[in-house]
Amino acid sequence: MQYKDYYKILGVDKNASTDEIKKAYRKLAKKYHPDLNQGNKEAQEKFKDINEAYEVLGDENKRKKYDTFGTGYNFSHGQNFDPSQFGFQNFGNGRYTYSTRGAGRGFSDFFNMFFGGHNFGEDIFGSKPNPQKYESEIYITIAEGYKGTNKTLSFRIGNDTKSLSIKVPKGILPGKKIKIKGEKAGIDGEIYIKVKFLKDESLRLEGLDIYKKIDLYPWDAAFGTTVVVETLEDKIKVKVPENMEGGKKIRIPKKGYRDMKGNIGDLYVEINIVNPPRLTEDQRKLYEQLRKSQAKGQGAKGN
Repeated sequence: MQYKDYYKILGVDKNASTDEIKKAYRKLAKKYHPDLNQGNKEAQEKFKDINEAYEVLGDENKRKKYDTFGTGYNFSHGQNFDPSQFGFQNFGNGRYTYSTRGAGRGFSDFFNMFFGGHNFGEDIFGSKPNPQKYESEIYITIAEGYKGTNKTLSFRIGNDTKSLSIKVPKGILPGKKIKIKGEKAGIDGEIYIKVKFLKDESLRLEGLDIYKKIDLYPWDAAFGTTVVVETLEDKIKVKVPENMEGGKKIRIPKKGYRDMKGNIGDLYVEINIVNPPRLTEDQRKLYEQLRKSQAKGQGAKGN
């Protein structure tokens, strides 16, 4: 296997700063981008090498591992070496104990050997390798996040379909990840499940505050009323004052979302004024009277 000198590929010094590496990468990526070099296989291969080099040197942990190996054995670009002499197990078919996690991104066997996830106890750096990581996501409602829930997730790894039961903790927030040991799904490594909240037209979460829309008929908004509002925990009575306008909010303290640390937000009831789906004859007459009254009032103002 050939050793890849990522510093040489990006044209930077081994002591280059993160900004210098990023600047070099952007310059080369623009120069060798496939859109600007259509049909040029050499440029396309160069573009792959540039991306692979930045994947390593642009990541602090990967760069540290790469530097440890390169410094310890003083390899030069393109030099052949036998991975089995450095702790990588050879199965006898030219393949070594790494996964193909980077293969889908066009990364080389050299990259995958180091950063694809080893399957043996101690690697060449004298420490246990990082476990293979798998990522997926689930969608839950705000109420499910507030109360906690259990979900079943099916996902594919290679040609296999895995099923996993997930316990979503009470008070989890959107974007948080749930870590699960892969052995529960019969795989080697760790699974990270990102939690996302389903969109709801009448309910939304902002920080720890809950915004809930309620519909009011025009006369209830005009004269005021009391409505029953369902919160995440129970049902409460909310008094709507007179002359309430559409889009206005009524704040109810400490009735919002409670996170895993016990912090709780407020509930904001948003007023949405609607008409009945069908007007009775009496209601139509009252509406006509209101319209005429409104028109007269506007006419009087005009005079």
